[in-house]
Amino acid sequence: MTKKIPIIGRRRLLQTAALGSATIAAPWVWRKAAMAQDKPSEIIVRAWGGVWVDSLDQGVSQPFTEMTGIAVRHDLTEDNEIQPRIWAAVDQGRIPPIHVNWDTATNATKSALRGVTEDLGDLPNLAEMLPAASPAGFDGVPMINMYSYVYVLAYRDEAFPEGPPESWNILLDPRFKGRVAVYNDGIGFHPSAQIAGGGSFEDIPDNMEPAWEFISKLRDQDPLLGEDPDFTAWFQNGEIDVACTILSNARAAKQNGIPVSWTVPVEGAKIDLDSMWIPRGLPENELYWAREYVDLAMSHDAQQTWMDGLGLPGLRPGLTPPADLDGDPGFPQTEEDFARLISVPTRVLVEHESDWFQKFKEIMQS
Repeated sequence: MTKKIPIIGRRRLLQTAALGSATIAAPWVWRKAAMAQDKPSEIIVRAWGGVWVDSLDQGVSQPFTEMTGIAVRHDLTEDNEIQPRIWAAVDQGRIPPIHVNWDTATNATKSALRGVTEDLGDLPNLAEMLPAASPAGFDGVPMINMYSYVYVLAYRDEAFPEGPPESWNILLDPRFKGRVAVYNDGIGFHPSAQIAGGGSFEDIPDNMEPAWEFISKLRDQDPLLGEDPDFTAWFQNGEIDVACTILSNARAAKQNGIPVSWTVPVEGAKIDLDSMWIPRGLPENELYWAREYVDLAMSHDAQQTWMDGLGLPGLRPGLTPPADLDGDPGFPQTEEDFARLISVPTRVLVEHESDWFQKFKEIMQS
């Protein structure tokens, strides 16, 4: 229902005018100004560990604190673990456990469809982002996509003196038993396994048997299963020779002096997006500053520093690629680059990815 704006009488108008024109601003302007002044001591931003949180801290969190005086605390709870806690808080009318969720686009979409996210469509920097930053199919903008990334085939140079491996099938080579690694739920690997296992992209999601057969063979390789920081540590400690991981993790090891490289195999490699969103139910002043944080994350300088650290292509036009990644197939910039990658529609991931995670874990535990 539309609220009626009360008519201000001439005498009252003259009285308020005498106090200055700013005092006759609309009520929401008053509230916004008050919220801007009422700063919380900190905001909590969920993040991934390792190079991920370090890059976010350099590009967004530290500049935010310098500009506002508000500390940023990074909550490193995994995205799949914090999701039900946020949902429960919103459903029960409690204040959510974090202010900003840095999330996969798939999980962010699930939260948006559940109706637990704030609309961010009026943030100023959103107008400067590429169209892909605003997800389609929603009224408003319940989440903002910040960048894309590729699950590359990363490898230790010494294990491949003849050059980069050409196929994901290298993960099944007996030479590397006990020295291969994938994510502990198989994220980023299911579509690649589907094609490497003899299936087709067109069969996703109705016939994933080729993927499960390939993953069953991978289980016999005794793979290491972990999260983002683990891959960097494994390469640095010489524990693995080959892995399916996001480029950032292998690049972090390489920047630390470890001879590690990566490639996009002939079957392709999965490309995804990550997002930021704000849960409903925050106090007004905390919501105001959470929105300011997300807006800053879209600014040119923040995106440049943040993406330089991650080695990922941001969705803000005009960013300069890191010198070591310019022209790298794992850092897509051209139509030819994107044509080599496997892009599964978000709606398919929303509907099926949780089941894929469960199936992957069942195979690995069997």
